[in-house]
Amino acid sequence: MTAASVLYDAPGPRAQLRYRAYSVAVVVGLALLAYFAYSGLADKGQFSADKWKPFLEAEIWNTYLLPGLRGTVVAAVISIVFALVFGMIFGVLRLSDHAWVRLVAGTIVEFARAIPVLILMIFLFAVFSDYNVFPSTQLALAAVVTALTIYNASVIAEIVRSGIRSLPKGQTEAAVALGMRKTQVMTTILLPQAITAMLPALVSQMVVALKDSALGYQITYLEIVRSGQRLGAAEQNIIPALLVIAIIMIALNYALTVFATWLEKRLRTRKRGSRAVLGADATITPPGMDIVLTGDDTKK
Repeated sequence: MTAASVLYDAPGPRAQLRYRAYSVAVVVGLALLAYFAYSGLADKGQFSADKWKPFLEAEIWNTYLLPGLRGTVVAAVISIVFALVFGMIFGVLRLSDHAWVRLVAGTIVEFARAIPVLILMIFLFAVFSDYNVFPSTQLALAAVVTALTIYNASVIAEIVRSGIRSLPKGQTEAAVALGMRKTQVMTTILLPQAITAMLPALVSQMVVALKDSALGYQITYLEIVRSGQRLGAAEQNIIPALLVIAIIMIALNYALTVFATWLEKRLRTRKRGSRAVLGADATITPPGMDIVLTGDDTKK
């Protein structure tokens, strides 16, 4: 007898058998697809030892992979930092009590979200080149960082706005009743709680920024994908090079996700600990009980 569920109707014996058959069919199909892909690459000699031997040489890493990895990390870190700053600012501005501030901030955010990142990189690279805004050696980096910052800041602004609005309104009303200014309410009450709730979405956007930095190869920026293509062309092992690049990118994204998970747990633990200490040490004095009577008052 199957257990009842309030979320969905529990499948019967025939439905369970059908679902198992579908699962087996999907697994078999994926296994066959992986086999055909592997056999096709193996027939072309892509898995021979000489194709993978260059990745065991330090010179190959120092010449191709490490400079590309450094370019990817530098562009991603700089753009993520700036995107977090501007995203927080525009997310708060979209909650302003002034209509014209909300309108201007909303227009900028929606416009930035609508532009494809690659087109924005190409446009900024052309503008920076024509007007000599940055040194020639930093033009590609500046275009990549600016484009990633503009796009990801607009997305983070929406994440911040939705995160703050998801908090109970009673907290804001209570803070205002205590005489706190709007800036104090935002910085000391709303944002700390919203950041903890928004952290998974923020991490997802950071991963997007890290992966989108690979688009810089279109404007000659030296990042990990461009380095992998150069290595594949030089060593005639483009497929192994791209597989190694994929493994490196997966490792970077996984490390970022693990760090964010650890940070989220730490923030939640600190919040629970602070509440527990407050609850254990706090003593509530009823109104009027803190009045100290003098000798004259007792005679009256």
